[in-house]
Amino acid sequence: MQSRMSNRTKKLRQILSLRLSLALLGAIAILLMVILFAALRYSRKVIKEEALQNASQTLEATVQHIDNVLLSVEQATGNVYYDLMQHLDEPDRMYAYSKMLVKDSPYITGCAIAMQPYYYKDKGEYFMAYFYHSDYRNPMDQQVGNDTIVQSETFGNTLYTEQAWYMKPMQTGRPCWVGPLKDYGGGTITTFCLPIYSREGRVVGVLAADVSIDLLTRIVMAAKPSLNSYAILLAENGMYIVHPDSSKRLNEMVLAQMDPSVQQAAKAMMAGKTDYRHVRLDGTDNYVFYKPFVRTPVAGRSTEELGWSTGIVLPEDDVFGEYNELKIVVLVVAIVGLLFVFLACLIIVSRQFRPLRQLAKQTRRIADGNYDDPIPVSLRDDEVGRLQANFRQMQKSLTAKREELKLSVETLQEKEEALEKAYEQAKEADQIKIAFLHRMSGQLMDPVNVIRDNVRVLCDNSWDIERKRTDELVDDILQNSKIITKQLNELMGVSQEKLGK
Repeated sequence: MQSRMSNRTKKLRQILSLRLSLALLGAIAILLMVILFAALRYSRKVIKEEALQNASQTLEATVQHIDNVLLSVEQATGNVYYDLMQHLDEPDRMYAYSKMLVKDSPYITGCAIAMQPYYYKDKGEYFMAYFYHSDYRNPMDQQVGNDTIVQSETFGNTLYTEQAWYMKPMQTGRPCWVGPLKDYGGGTITTFCLPIYSREGRVVGVLAADVSIDLLTRIVMAAKPSLNSYAILLAENGMYIVHPDSSKRLNEMVLAQMDPSVQQAAKAMMAGKTDYRHVRLDGTDNYVFYKPFVRTPVAGRSTEELGWSTGIVLPEDDVFGEYNELKIVVLVVAIVGLLFVFLACLIIVSRQFRPLRQLAKQTRRIADGNYDDPIPVSLRDDEVGRLQANFRQMQKSLTAKREELKLSVETLQEKEEALEKAYEQAKEADQIKIAFLHRMSGQLMDPVNVIRDNVRVLCDNSWDIERKRTDELVDDILQNSKIITKQLNELMGVSQEKLGK
């Protein structure tokens, strides 16, 4: 199985159109990935900046809304204060002023006019005119009437002279906001306090207007730039004034969060900084945009800062939820697009390379010996067409060379046959010559032997051989010499005849 897969892979690698399509797809994929990465990174940055800008605008609008409420309370209290100063010696009118302020202001849930001990001697040691809405937690959601405004002689479980809303303005002699504080009903309020001056210029009492924290909570909770986001309001000491979890309001400090990122954000908020941070809350990733609660400067308004800080918690899923979905869609579309591009490239390249495949097939047949198989004529004027034309020209040249080679081979074969025939003739001639030489040698040996013997006899017996015998031996030598001469002349004649031929 592995060998079969290896063979298939090898065959696929040999397909030029597939390789070019894959190479082109790879280049397009790299370019597309770079573009998508840059686009998604830029989109994420834009989405993040837009979310933070929306959070900033929402937070700014929330701060402005709360400040408008506080300013309205300050102005309403100030208006009553100037009229009250004209009738400061009329204690019964203090009740009317207190009730009127609660009745006419939509944001004030309670009002107290408290004087220093024994200021009104006929009223006893302590004097406080205090009215409040019986359902102050929802003063804007119902028609306020006299039957909803309740008078009380006390506020809380301690004397008013020992409470912060009275003590602070009495000590500083300046208007201020005090709180948030828990009131007698279990709710929470923040109180605007105006010191009351006598005609002699000393502080003799306090005009205090309460604003329900529930009212501020509704304002803050309405600040939702995204579905799951929420806003918080912190006191100067890091205590939650407003939080979606009501159990944390005025009961828990933000520094109680154990996550270091939350603690860093909390410290920055308490320091009055404007910024945003990535934090992890309850196991989820969030962005917190925060800024200090800055009061709008208005002529005649107290410049005292409250030390509050506001923040909006944006879950990362709210910020990048649609972006993450879009990223998945874009990646799917990119993959499908790449597949489509691959198929389109494969089809186009295959069509463009079809003449090359035909040419490769024909050249393989030519390589196998089918030299006369025609290469098709191409009407294309590009590199493929020129290559096909060059192969046709090469085939013609190869055919011509093959014909020349065939003629050369035939000529060589003829020459080879002639050489073989000449070789056989030479061989036969050599054999005849050898036989002739043997024959001639045999014919010459006898006379030579006779001459040799006769000469030896003459040499060995020259002193005692008879004259007659000597003449006979000499004649015999001469006779055999003639025979040898005749044989040699005949041999020379034959040789001359052969050379002449």
